[in-house]
Amino acid sequence: MSTTERMIELDLAVSRPTLATRLAVTWEATKSVLRALRNRRAANRLAELDDALLRDIGLSRADVESILRTSGIADDPSRLLTRTARHRAVRSLLSTKSE
Repeated sequence: MSTTERMIELDLAVSRPTLATRLAVTWEATKSVLRALRNRRAANRLAELDDALLRDIGLSRADVESILRTSGIADDPSRLLTRTARHRAVRSLLSTKSE
């Protein structure tokens, strides 16, 4: 008696994203890059401010130049600038409380 082995290949349906989904994903990515470029231009304008104004918002010229130099062209430097200014503000508040 011989046994014949048969394999059945099942082609399971793979769901493909619809055109609307692909367009929505592409649009969101485009908006993200455009937002990052807009924020980079704003950060470049920060570098044009004088040192007293930068100090008022909690940044130094070195902070701005360093963040612009280390972030990529499509990266959003505003998060790093905000974080730097907040850390400097917290340190300033803590040092004035201890005095």
